[in-house]
Amino acid sequence: MPIQTYVSRSFATRRLRLTLLCLICLPGSLWGGGFADFNFYPVLTEENRDSVATVNLFSKLPGRFHYFSLTNIINAESGKELSGHYKYYTEQNLRWAIKEDQPWDLTTQWNFRSGKDKERIRFGLRLRASDVKPWESFFESIHLSYSVNFHLVQLDHEDADVWQMEHAFRKTFPDISDRLYLAGFVDHTFGEDLPAGYPDAPIVGEAQLGCRLTGDWNLVAEYRINEYRRASTKNLGIGIQYVYRW
Repeated sequence: MPIQTYVSRSFATRRLRLTLLCLICLPGSLWGGGFADFNFYPVLTEENRDSVATVNLFSKLPGRFHYFSLTNIINAESGKELSGHYKYYTEQNLRWAIKEDQPWDLTTQWNFRSGKDKERIRFGLRLRASDVKPWESFFESIHLSYSVNFHLVQLDHEDADVWQMEHAFRKTFPDISDRLYLAGFVDHTFGEDLPAGYPDAPIVGEAQLGCRLTGDWNLVAEYRINEYRRASTKNLGIGIQYVYRW
């Protein structure tokens, strides 16, 4: 569904900075429990034009609201991993739990990236499947949390009616080691008007295997798939992560 207002690259960049500034300046009383993790990937095995740094931020807010964002810094050149020329992609999510003891959230997502007309706003419904009462004990027994977000309405600069399923998961391995985890997402997008040669419903996904080294530092290996990329749809990023919790 097209948005009538078009966004230039410089305006989108200023908007990203403003968003981050607003988050930093929020009063401490509004922040509940949460975390920020900072990921740096100096090694990319298959495709250099990929994310070399990622920041994830999550916080509980008053009134059953939750905030989550991710920001990717993407290498813009294919010659080497750290070219000095970068693009960005960011998602800003606000979620509201419909009831305290229910697994359903109303969601809105604002995402944008480098370039012209690259802004989207999505509205949807999220199911925290591992919090559904009949399934809760099963998910606990395998140490897995899983949710699926149905982005049913998308406002953007395209004429096509696009919607998306967003899967997110995190698994720990206490029987092996409390240092290990596997976490990631799969985005499955439907209804786009894409050029010939692209899948009808492209997938973008990441699975990050992490091992805690010491304190809040993790060694990470991240398997990625991006079916919008034609040269190489798969990649592996290897790097380091720092986690700050409050």
